Amino acid sequence: VQLQASGGGLVQAGGSLRLSCAASGGIFSRYIMGWFRQGPGKERESVAVITWSGATIYYADSVKGRFTISRDNAKNTVYLQMNSLKPEDTAVYYCGASTKYVATVDIRYDYWGQGTLVTVSS
Repeated sequence: VQLQASGGGLVQAGGSLRLSCAASGGIFSRYIMGWFRQGPGKERESVAVITWSGATIYYADSVKGRFTISRDNAKNTVYLQMNSLKPEDTAVYYCGASTKYVATVDIRYDYWGQGTLVTVSS
């Protein structure tokens, strides 16, 4: 499975961005999908997770109420809508695909995209 993340960029605090992660080479609807991020000098952390059908969704406390994860299995794509962005949201955002686990730890993910940089200016 290949994952291609896109949609990052530079935005002012309070602004919005939508990240996309397109999958190819596998059966997308069988994967649990997650968005992770790694800020400067920080470890990679889970941001949001969505199950096969979207019935179960997890958000990190730091993004609840501001970020929304969704998926379109017909388009083999998972999205992360990010609103009310803060400077502390600055990070490289990665999408991951897991074949088994609804997990918030990156070691449970089997495939990764290359990352897309989000920079939020104050």
